Amino acid sequence: MLTQTVGNRTYDYFSNVGVRDTGLTVGVAVGNTNSVYILARQHEQIADVSWDKTAVHAKVNKYFIGTTAGDEERDLEFGGYGSEPGSLIWPAGIALDREENVYVTDEWMNRISVFTSTGELLTVWGSEGVSNGQFNRPAGIAIDADENVYVVDSLNHRVQKLTKDGEYLSQFGEHGRQVGQFDSPWGIAVDKNSFIYVADHKNHRVQKLDPDGLYVTSFGSYGTGDQELNRPSDVAIDPEGDIYICDWANNRVQIYEQEGEFIASLIGDAQIPSKWNQQAINSNIDVIKARRRVASLEPEWRLAFPVSVEFDEANSRIIIADSQRWRVQIYNKILDYIEPQANL
Repeated sequence: MLTQTVGNRTYDYFSNVGVRDTGLTVGVAVGNTNSVYILARQHEQIADVSWDKTAVHAKVNKYFIGTTAGDEERDLEFGGYGSEPGSLIWPAGIALDREENVYVTDEWMNRISVFTSTGELLTVWGSEGVSNGQFNRPAGIAIDADENVYVVDSLNHRVQKLTKDGEYLSQFGEHGRQVGQFDSPWGIAVDKNSFIYVADHKNHRVQKLDPDGLYVTSFGSYGTGDQELNRPSDVAIDPEGDIYICDWANNRVQIYEQEGEFIASLIGDAQIPSKWNQQAINSNIDVIKARRRVASLEPEWRLAFPVSVEFDEANSRIIIADSQRWRVQIYNKILDYIEPQANL
């Protein structure tokens, strides 16, 4: 469904952007002046580094994505595969501070790398372990209005709160299924009132906590229906308080209003290939012929294990990292949408 209207909200499919020469799209962060940072990485294995490391995908890609479909350019890329400072192996989460410095978690290296908006390395902090300021597969990352950094310490089943320099402040969560407990949490977001939302991956829910990390409420339970989730991977909140949840294993993004009422699902509507993907199709006659033979191209329109979601407030649009399709899909959110009357 390209356009769907629920109440006074309309979700209108805008475009998709293929992230060329990268790999799995696993994270999104929105900067200034239509800049979008897209995090990409290799498939779930450590590559054989005996061959060219530049072919291994572990990068931050900075794109300009305009307000007209197809108006997109990659400005730069940085990171690159490796264990040395400034390099990445399994990047997982991405966030921006007020100065548009870029914070990237690395699951394999158990650290956070911080870059300028032009890709220069500022600092690296974190190490493997269970102590304060140490991590076991850090995943999602978010920065609040006071510039505190929240890191989802996934296999330690907790969230750590730190300064921008990586100095430990506090933590919340432990392994379990009760409220305030987590099982392999993944994504995280902080709303304008400093409430914290955590994608509690293996508990099939998103938990909302207050600024001190105390439980407030939760969204979702295991299943495939409305208001049900299967391994949620990320969460975002827009200025109106609507909540967007990457329902990873159900291949969709579910939308809830702030009190928990289900609104809609986005399943992917990329009927027109991205500019980069269309170029790849046009360059290979065998691909063109193969596409003519299939009964339907609809499967490629849809989301395939969406990993990350971000709301672009300046343009009122939802950006979804469509990981298995190596792209992002974008929807506009339009309030008080009016459909022209057809019989006038």
